[in-house]
Amino acid sequence: MIKKAIVPGIAAMLAIACIVVFFVTGYTFNQNQLDTLLILGIVCGGSILYCFIVGEISGNNSQMDKLWSILPAVYAWIIAAKGNLQPRLVIMALLVTLWGIRLTFNFARKGAYRLKFWEGEEDYRWAILRKNKYLSSRIAWMLFDLLFISIYQNVLILLTTFPGLVAMAYETSLNWIDFVAGGFFLLFLFIETVSDEQQWKFQSIKHAMLDEGRNLEDLPAPYNKGFNTVGLWNRARHPNYLGEQGNWFAYYFFSVAAGAFVFNWSLLGSMLLILLFFGSTVFAESISKSKYPLYADYCKKVSCYIPWKAYEKRK
Repeated sequence: MIKKAIVPGIAAMLAIACIVVFFVTGYTFNQNQLDTLLILGIVCGGSILYCFIVGEISGNNSQMDKLWSILPAVYAWIIAAKGNLQPRLVIMALLVTLWGIRLTFNFARKGAYRLKFWEGEEDYRWAILRKNKYLSSRIAWMLFDLLFISIYQNVLILLTTFPGLVAMAYETSLNWIDFVAGGFFLLFLFIETVSDEQQWKFQSIKHAMLDEGRNLEDLPAPYNKGFNTVGLWNRARHPNYLGEQGNWFAYYFFSVAAGAFVFNWSLLGSMLLILLFFGSTVFAESISKSKYPLYADYCKKVSCYIPWKAYEKRK
């Protein structure tokens, strides 16, 4: 358990340090940044209200999930436009748009988006959380929806794009740090794309066989385990999460390339994202362990995020 807590522990300390740095150094926004921040805040506030009101009325709490891949591109292009379309800001916005298109497609093929926008497939974890004894009452779930799903996640998504807000204050030319940051962003995007595609293919084939009336234990390997151990998933339990967290960590370094100090407050977004994914990982894996007998053994033998030692040797 100590080893598992190392990464989120570091992320938590860095997140706290970012907040301290922001206030201790007395970071000040120029007028253009303040104007941009106001626009971003209005969009974020509107999204918070939308997610909460529509989520409560429809009973579908995946409204924020639907916007998760869309809002960062909106924020990035607002920053780029307010920053007079500086080359660095445009590159950042283009990268986030690529990320958003891929993630939106991945969520859309799961049935998340409908013409009746309040409908669509809801993330299975919300239904499980509603049964939690601390969240089962109407008022408790409403507060959770407001504070965590609607407010916290919306603010977090906004924070991840703040390296662009910092970068817009520096009108510096592109340099090697930009290309390294962009290269790593594309690398992590590739990892996330490949791992999500492998997961989609595995789950589609598995559910197609189950829909035929077959029992899980009667399915051919590796589908009879119930969980994916194919491709990157044979060497990491959540390679898609590695890609997602890596994207925004790489994105942060565009602020450094622009001229900000190597450790600046805009790192806060990516560090809070790491903490969110750690919590999501723990919760998702507790569900998998309750459903699949071999999943606990899989957790013992395979790295959580970094593709490393193989769970099974393939011929």
